[in-house]
Amino acid sequence: MRQHHRARLTVLDVSVPSIATAPQQTRVRRRRRPSLAGYLFLLPWLAGFFGLTIGPALASLYLSFTNYDLIGAPQFVGLANYVRIMTADSKVADSVHVTLLYVAMSVPLKLGFALAIAMILNKGIMGLPIYRALFYLPSLLGASVAIATLWRRVFAGDGLLNHVLLQFGVVGPSWVSDPNTALYTLVALSVWQFGSPMIIFLAGLRQLPKDLYEAASLDGATPRQQFWRITLPILTPVIFFNMVVQTIDAFKAFTPAFIISGGSGGPINSTLFYTLYLYQEAFGYLRMGYASALAWLLVLAIVAVTAIAFVTERLWVHYDD
Repeated sequence: MRQHHRARLTVLDVSVPSIATAPQQTRVRRRRRPSLAGYLFLLPWLAGFFGLTIGPALASLYLSFTNYDLIGAPQFVGLANYVRIMTADSKVADSVHVTLLYVAMSVPLKLGFALAIAMILNKGIMGLPIYRALFYLPSLLGASVAIATLWRRVFAGDGLLNHVLLQFGVVGPSWVSDPNTALYTLVALSVWQFGSPMIIFLAGLRQLPKDLYEAASLDGATPRQQFWRITLPILTPVIFFNMVVQTIDAFKAFTPAFIISGGSGGPINSTLFYTLYLYQEAFGYLRMGYASALAWLLVLAIVAVTAIAFVTERLWVHYDD
């Protein structure tokens, strides 16, 4: 009897785990189904990321150490392309100078103009959604070929601007053909595309606490003092975000310079952006290896500028804490 009872316990002990694992396996399968569905939805993005971003980037990195003309096989040359960029190519220095001037002028002017318009719209004027959409429209169209072509016509010798100036007895130059003014036309086009940072500034202004302004008014602070003491310090995180984004975009600017200068970067290389010179080397002279080296140096320059911005933000950006 005792032996039979022990045998029965043994059978029960063995059979209980097998019965308990069945629901666990069902739960595991149910958990895997949503995961598989998520990976299936991510599959197009993953294919695009690795096939159209990481893959070409790694191929470009390899080509930067080669001589490659799209016809023959790449010939490995080591650091020769980078050495030539740093020491033997005078056009690189010209393009870097033009690009830095463009960034230094266009980014502060665009952000300042966008903030001014955002503050005007923040006053609560009628038809705010309409004005907001109209002011944002240039940011959507500004990088297009059509707008760059129109801009070239406006600032041509017989363009709209000179016709307006002529009504006041002023004979204007051909702005896009004069090396002293050609770059400023591109800066003006960049400032005209102020809609994107303006929308972000407007959203930041809507979040400012009104009790601070009421207290400042009671203390006798003027609107100018309120702007410098309240608005700007609280808005510095938004300014920082816009500054980083617009700086990166300014370094990558290409279409306006290509269209307005006819792809040459003239007159006298006054609009020879770094990206435009990269394009000339790649598709004008078929020096793909050299152009890849130029592209990777641009990436490193953008990373360095962005890193400097993040390192120095603690000196002037004020967060809630």
